[in-house]
Parts: sequence; structure tokens; C-alpha cells
Amino acid sequence: MVKKIAVLRANALGDYIFVLPALQALRETFPEAEIVLLGRQWHQEYLASRPGPVDRVVVVPLYPGISERDGYLPDNDVLSTFFREMQKEHFDLAFQLHGGGRNSNPFLLRLGAKTTVGLKTPDAASLDINVPYVYYFNETMRYLEVVGRVGAKTKNIHPHVAVIDDDIIEAKSVINNPEEKPIAIIHPGASDVRRRWPGQNFAKIADHLTELGYHVCITGLAWEREIVDVVINNMLYKASVQDISNRLSLGGTTGLLSFSDIIISNDTGPLHVARALQKPSIGIFWCANIINAAPMTTTLNRNLLSWTLTCPHCGLSSFKFNETQSDCTHNTSMVADVSVDEVKEAINEVLDVELTAKMEIKHRAIS
Repeated sequence: MVKKIAVLRANALGDYIFVLPALQALRETFPEAEIVLLGRQWHQEYLASRPGPVDRVVVVPLYPGISERDGYLPDNDVLSTFFREMQKEHFDLAFQLHGGGRNSNPFLLRLGAKTTVGLKTPDAASLDINVPYVYYFNETMRYLEVVGRVGAKTKNIHPHVAVIDDDIIEAKSVINNPEEKPIAIIHPGASDVRRRWPGQNFAKIADHLTELGYHVCITGLAWEREIVDVVINNMLYKASVQDISNRLSLGGTTGLLSFSDIIISNDTGPLHVARALQKPSIGIFWCANIINAAPMTTTLNRNLLSWTLTCPHCGLSSFKFNETQSDCTHNTSMVADVSVDEVKEAINEVLDVELTAKMEIKHRAIS
């Protein structure tokens, strides 16, 4: 009988969203087991009182290739203590859902689990059950394949995030929308500059949504201040937009997205949260990234792709294959060729679909 399961997934917000269906499959297949997510501090805070497939979060200490920071030096005493504590957990199953396994498979093997399962590049350490890690593959399906190797299954392949009361309370304490207009979210940032659509273009979309009668909110983290300012400063209706960047926690952002009416965003965490909440969304993607990050449905989601294949500055390829970096070192947008008109058209499409769906639901209720 499987009593305790460890899942290594110690990375960013979007990465967590992609792994949710696999976690759900483990929950449904092993309903009596405790599922322990080996993650980061933000996982522990965000999931503390949030319903979902994870029972407990253990924060992974700084470790090479998994959770290190700039200037990191391994603390062998801390790591030894951590692995001793993990071995006392007596995990029946341990899953490596963190990457190709060069660093994460040795980590997983030190947990002392009865059975280890996970992804593996040709040069990574072997686990008990290995699934080949091929870089260009849909992330959600990748992790479902891994847990499927022990019989874990689910019909819920669409990621789902629960919203709690504290999320709503925090978000509503920040939003200033006295006319109760529908809410549109613009998220112009992304950790990788290559995935950022130009701020001037986002400004035109924010103006367009304002003209359509939306209360437009610009979101972002503290380090995204520059791109947020570019958006606002290039707007015609800058006095109408609400800048809420760096004013909400992740829970508060989840609450905001839950009662928003549409989000327009680069390929980054808030977009994937919005899609897990089944909110209308427009995502701007570099063509290579959509292979990994495509949503499971299209009804309320539109993905606009840039087909730029070489760096606009040096002409070198910006692709990476099998986790090897390309020769290009420029940090410049690779999605600038997505047009403003394309985004406007996509907005009209998803809003029409949402309105039609609401009318159908209302009609069925009356009937």
C-alpha cells in the first residue's frame, strides 16, 4: 500500500501550474497517501490553506541545479541534515518532475524512497523507473506520462487552482473600481526578456480595452517596474488605468484573476494561473515556447505566436535543443512581430465565446 509520496518540483509559478494534473492523478489513484511537495518557500506559503492535491510542502534547501541562488556555495551540513530527515519520512514513491535529471535525479536518490520515478536525459543518473526527457514536449502531458508509469490517472487534464476567501479579500482591498466595470488585466512582464511583447504594444491594448468599457489593471512584480512604466506612459488613457504592480501577494493575484474578465499577458505565471481558473486569456508566445506551455483547451484561450527564429541584433539562432544554450547572448524580445491587430482580434473572439456561453447557460436555466 502506498502511504507517502514525494514530488520534487522546486521552481516557479507556471511550472507548478503545469504539474497540477499529475498531482491530481496521484491524489485520485492513491487517495489514502500523503503527498509531499518538495518545493520552495513560496509553495509553502501559497498552499498553506489552499485546497488541492498536495498535503504538505517541504522547502528544499539550496542545492546545485535545483534551488541555488547567485553566489551559492553548497552547505554540506544543511544538505546532510535535510536528507537524513527525508529518509525518516520513508517515502513509498518519489517522483522527479523537475527537469532532465542531471542534478535532480541524484537529489531524488538521496531521499531513500522505496521506488523512484522520473525524467531522464541520456547523461542523467538512472531511477527505478525512467521517462525520457525530450525538451520540446507539452509540460502538462509530460508529467502525466511520468505518474502514469505507476498507474496514476485522471480525467482532469486541465490544471485547476482553488481560490480561497483571503485571496478575494486581499484583491478587493486594492482594486478601485467604483463604477463596477468589467476588469481586464494586462501583465507585460516575464522573467525572460525574450518572451516580453513591447510595452508600447501593451499600451495600445490597454487603451483599446478602456474604450471597450473595461477597468484596466496593470500587474507585475517589483523588478518589472520598468516595463509597467513603459505601458502606462505610452497610454492615451493613462489616467484611467490602475497600476497594481507589486501590491498583491500571489494569493491576492489569484483572487484578482478569479473575478477578472480577461487577461492579456506574455508567457508567464499569471497567464497560466488565469487559465487554471478558466478565465478568458490572450497569451503571446514565442513559437518554440508554445510547444511546452500550450493550454489543454482553446474555448477561452488564444495563443498568438511569434515566428521570429533568429535574434534581431546578431542574426544567430535563439533556439536551444536538449537543454543546451544557443550562441546568442542578447536579451531582446523575440515576440515583437505579433501585431496589435492580432491581439485585438483575439480579444474579440474570446469575449464573443464567453458571452455566447453565458447566454447558453442562462437559456438552459430558464428552460
